[in-house]
Amino acid sequence: MAASTQRYTSTKRDESVLKLRIKEITNTRMHYGYRRVHVLLRREGHRDNVKRVYRLCREEGLSLWLKRPRRNKAAELRQPKQLALAIMRSGAWTSLPTRCSTDAS
Repeated sequence: MAASTQRYTSTKRDESVLKLRIKEITNTRMHYGYRRVHVLLRREGHRDNVKRVYRLCREEGLSLWLKRPRRNKAAELRQPKQLALAIMRSGAWTSLPTRCSTDAS
């Protein structure tokens, strides 16, 4: 075994303060994701990168906000198919007055 391997000492920093602060932020602001939490930590003076913040969030089991795809949000706002078919069958769409601008008078 090499002598450099025997003398190696880990330089890993204590992450308990950072973990505690991440928990505080996510408890007060539930809709923030790990990237937004990272921005807030930067503003407070923590010099940790976004990968470390993501890893710590995952280790702590924090359920951070996940954006819902827009297509699902739009689907909630649509009319049900049965209602749309009923309107179409009743003739409500065809009975609207139409105005033709090509009439020669």
